[in-house]
Amino acid sequence: MSPLQDHEETPTSPLILDPSGGANQVRVRAHNERLVLSLVRRHGALSKADIARRSGLSAQTVSVIMRALEKDGLLSRGEPVRGRVGQPSIPMRLNPDAVLSFGVKIGRRSADLVLMDFVGQIRMQLHQIYPYPLPQDILSFVTSGIQELEARLSKEERLRLAGLGIAAPFELWNWAEEVGAPDGAMDVWRGVDLQAEIATRVPYPVYLQNDATSACGAELVFGVGPHYPDFVYFFIGSFLGGGIVLNSSIFVGRTGTAGALGPLPVRGRNGETQQLLEIASIFVLENLLRDHGFDPQPLWYSADNWIDFGEPLEIWIQETARALAQAIVAAASVIDFSAAVIDGGFPDWVRERIVRATIKAVAELDLQGVVMPEIIEGAVGPQARAIGGASLPIFARYLIDQNILFKEIEHAEGH
Repeated sequence: MSPLQDHEETPTSPLILDPSGGANQVRVRAHNERLVLSLVRRHGALSKADIARRSGLSAQTVSVIMRALEKDGLLSRGEPVRGRVGQPSIPMRLNPDAVLSFGVKIGRRSADLVLMDFVGQIRMQLHQIYPYPLPQDILSFVTSGIQELEARLSKEERLRLAGLGIAAPFELWNWAEEVGAPDGAMDVWRGVDLQAEIATRVPYPVYLQNDATSACGAELVFGVGPHYPDFVYFFIGSFLGGGIVLNSSIFVGRTGTAGALGPLPVRGRNGETQQLLEIASIFVLENLLRDHGFDPQPLWYSADNWIDFGEPLEIWIQETARALAQAIVAAASVIDFSAAVIDGGFPDWVRERIVRATIKAVAELDLQGVVMPEIIEGAVGPQARAIGGASLPIFARYLIDQNILFKEIEHAEGH
C-alpha cells in the first residue's frame, strides 16, 4: 500500500465561492475534480488508491483533490477497510446532502416536480394532473411548486440548490387529438420558449431536455447503466419514447432525435402497420379502459398505485409486448445491444408483466441472423424523467459527461 494512502495533504488553494449559486456553493470546474466526483458517483465508494488507478492521476494529486472535496462537503468518509498490510484504506463516497436539485417532468396528462439529492434520491415531490398541458398551467405549477418545496427547506439547504432541470416532450402540440385536447388548443405551445419562461420566474439556472432522453439518462446514471455499456431504452408514458446508449453514453445523433423510438413501424393486431407509440402508450390503455366501462383517471393519480384493471389491462400488456418485441428485434438487427431496457409510468408489477410478456413474444418471432439483447426491466421507475431532469444542473456544475468518464477509465486501465 502506498504511503500516500496514509498521508492526508491539505488543499493548496483556498475555497472558491460560485457567484452563480448560493453563498456556500463551491465552484467545481476543474476537470480533475469533476472526474474524481464522477468516478465516485459511478462506483459508490472509492479509496484514493482506487481513484488514482482509475483516473490515471498521481496519488499525490488525488490526495489533494479528495481532501479539498471532503472539506467542501461534497465527499464523505466511509468505514475504513482493513487489508493485510499497512494502514486501512478509507473509501470516499458522495455526500447526499451536499447538493440538491429540482427536476420537472411535463407530460401530456400530468406533471411532476421533484427535489433530488446528490446521489439521485428524491427528497420531496409534487404531482399535478390535467386533461392536457397548457403553458400557463405548467408555469404556475412549477413556480408555486418550487416556492412550496423551498419553504420546507432550511436556509442551509436552500443554499445548496444547484438549479432546475426540465424534462418535456419536444413539440408538445403534436398528438393533441390523441389526448383529447380541443382542436387548436395545444397550438399555443408553438410560440412558447419554456426554458426561457421558467428562467424568468425562478432564481436558479434552468436546463431543458427531451423527456425520453432524460429518462434514458437517469437509467444510464442511476439504473442499469453501470452494467450495460450499450442498450436500447423504451419508456412507456402517455406516449412511448426512448433512447440509445452506446459506449456508456447517450447517442442523440445528427439532429438530436436518435432513439426517438415511438415512430418505429410495427404490425398491429390485424397485421396493419402502425407506429410503435400507437400501440405501446398509456393513452391506448386509457381508451381501452373507457371502452370497457372503467374510469381511466386513476392512471394519472399516481404511477405507483395502479389497480389491476383486469381484462383491458391484460389486453394492453399483451399488445404492448408484441409491439415491443418487434421493435427490439428491429433495433438488434442494426446494433448488437447488450440489453433492451423497458420502463414506464406505472407500478413495478405492471413493468414486470410487460417484460415477461415481451420476452415470450420475442421467442415467437423469426430471429435468424439476429443477436438478441437481454430484455430487462428498468431500475429507475416512473420518476425517471423527473430524475433525469434534476440531474441536468448537477452534471452541468459538478460532474462530467459519461462518455468522457469512460474514456478516462479506458485510458487509465489501458496503461
